[in-house]
Amino acid sequence: MIRIELQIDLNYEIDGGGADFVFNIHAARTPSQSISAERLLLNQAVRQRMYTTPVTGNRYLYVHAEPGQLKLAYVASVDLIHHLAPPGEIAEVAVRDLPPEVISYIYPSRYCQSDRLIKLANNEFGRLSQGYSRVQAIQDWVKRHVTFTLLSSNTNTSAVDTLIEQVGVCRDFAHLMIALCRAVNIPARFATGTDYGADPTLGPSDFQAYVEVYLGHRWYIFDPSGTGIPMGFIRFGTGRDAADVSFATIFGGVRTHAAIIRAVAVDDPTRGFVLPRHCLEAISTDSGSTGATGSLSENRN
Repeated sequence: MIRIELQIDLNYEIDGGGADFVFNIHAARTPSQSISAERLLLNQAVRQRMYTTPVTGNRYLYVHAEPGQLKLAYVASVDLIHHLAPPGEIAEVAVRDLPPEVISYIYPSRYCQSDRLIKLANNEFGRLSQGYSRVQAIQDWVKRHVTFTLLSSNTNTSAVDTLIEQVGVCRDFAHLMIALCRAVNIPARFATGTDYGADPTLGPSDFQAYVEVYLGHRWYIFDPSGTGIPMGFIRFGTGRDAADVSFATIFGGVRTHAAIIRAVAVDDPTRGFVLPRHCLEAISTDSGSTGATGSLSENRN
């Protein structure tokens, strides 16, 4: 088992009239991801409303904040139990056999215009053997063709933009990989977490976008940016793309300060806790049920 001690601190300056926020920073509760303790602190005495989506398990916090400073701190101890499988034994699932709740993840979406990449995807991956290895080939292709570059994109950057510019951050790598998977009828979805294991030279710890692909009737984790250790990723939310799972969606005049994130793994084998590691096996935190478990940027309206 892996235990991650997580702390997220968010800080905003709110103009007159106040502002509404929808946060998605709570760790999701799934059969393979449990929360042994968590605490949320707000410096303003305002009403909080939580909602958990029944299919995805995404947990959303709704807050109306008054003018002035809003500080939010979320602290949690999160336990992860991974399903590991030999990649060569994982098959693709035919469209006719996809559960209804998975079907939407083969359609184009706002940031993942898979319908515009069908010819490219078929030329590059259409003749490859179907299964986990084909998805691995898509991930490797994205890594080869896109360079991780901080501040190289914005909240309007789509998979097609990333394909053209060939630079991006984790969100952009995820969108392009998802679009290419969907273009060959493989369900793929956008997942959010924190960048456990990222190289400190890339900057302070941050939120992380990664990909989950539906293979062998469960969702498997892929990290196309290659910046973190997937075994240490805590799931906050999943969706069609970043539009579904922004860590903060803001309505009103707000100035944002950089988020401060701390994610530390507990190293205590005597208690059953081991450190996340890179591995050759396919990794999933999905129990195998179809309803497993929403952007790493802020949306403003």
